[in-house]
Amino acid sequence: MNSITFKPIGVIHSPFKDLKGMPIQPSGAKGVVGRAEIFPEFAAGLKDVDGFSHLALLYHFHLSDGFSLEVKPFLDDTLRGVFATRAPRRPNAIGFSVVRLVKVEGNTLHIEDVDIVDGTPLLDIKPFVPEFDNRESEKIGWLSKKAVDAYKKRSDNRFK
Repeated sequence: MNSITFKPIGVIHSPFKDLKGMPIQPSGAKGVVGRAEIFPEFAAGLKDVDGFSHLALLYHFHLSDGFSLEVKPFLDDTLRGVFATRAPRRPNAIGFSVVRLVKVEGNTLHIEDVDIVDGTPLLDIKPFVPEFDNRESEKIGWLSKKAVDAYKKRSDNRFK
């Protein structure tokens, strides 16, 4: 298999017009309001989504140019393997964020805790279900002493 093609199902809107200065994770975007506009041909797929408080959004890091297998992540000054980070410059530029669903209006999801740049192509939506998605972690690698400060950290242009 050489390639896989995805078709966006919508577009994410947020107050972040530039990568610089935006939160690096949803924990740093508490209360940041946004919208996910679902294209009309996919709107029927939103049936029953209003019964969930949180959604997992999968999206394309459309502003990411190329990739590096070793990156210097926002929370560290050491080169790390890209698969041990959440850095956007990945072989497949796919992002993942869990957001709070505020309400559904037609084909628009009103969401909060948005750490995504405005105009980002949305690839998929999945309901966040704690019984399915929460796991006890025994270890979190190099992030063990750094994850607690992620909510304070803001993006710079290192991955542009």
